[in-house]
Amino acid sequence: MLRSMTSEPEQQFGVGAPDAFQRLWTPHRMAYIQGENKPTGPGADDGCPFCSIPAKSDEDGLIVARGELVYAVLNLYPYNGGHLMVVPFRHVADYTELDEAETAELAAFTKRAMRALRTASGAHGFNIGMNQGSTAGAGIAAHLHQHLVPRWGGDTNFMPVVGHTKVLPQLLADTRKMLADVWPTV
Repeated sequence: MLRSMTSEPEQQFGVGAPDAFQRLWTPHRMAYIQGENKPTGPGADDGCPFCSIPAKSDEDGLIVARGELVYAVLNLYPYNGGHLMVVPFRHVADYTELDEAETAELAAFTKRAMRALRTASGAHGFNIGMNQGSTAGAGIAAHLHQHLVPRWGGDTNFMPVVGHTKVLPQLLADTRKMLADVWPTV
C-alpha cells in the first residue's frame, strides 16, 4: 500500500519487478471477473440479483427509485460514476417479452434517470443500451436491464486505457442518495 501521496515514485515491494510505478489496486473487480452473485440458471429462483434486489431497502439494494413495474438501481460495477440500470420487476430476459405498460414505464424511467443524472452531476451525454443475451455481452442475460452511463467531455483519461482501471470519485451509497434526492416524479 502507498504510505503517502507524493509526486515522487515510491518503491513498492511485492508487486513484481521494480519499475517505480505506483499501483491502484481494485480488488472489488475480482468479484465481477469471477462471476460472484451471478445466477446459477435462467430462472427467477436461480439467484437472480435483479429479482432479489427489490426485497432489500433502497439503501442496501442501491435502488434510486421504484415504479410500479420497473426500478432504477446503481450498477455495482460501474463504467462511470452514476452508472445505473432500469430493470423490470418481472423476470423476463428479452425486450420483446415486456408488455406495453412495462415498456412505457421503462422508457419513462429512462427519461427520469437522464434528468436526475443531469441535475445531480451535470452529465453532458449518455450511453444507453441493453445487451440482449450472453452472446451480446449481457452479464446477467436472464433478466432484462437497460444501462444508463452518464458521460462528460474528457471523462476518458489514461487510467482505463493504460491501467485498465476506472477511477470513481464517489461511493455508491453516496451516489444513490444524491440521485434519489433529485429523482423527478414525472
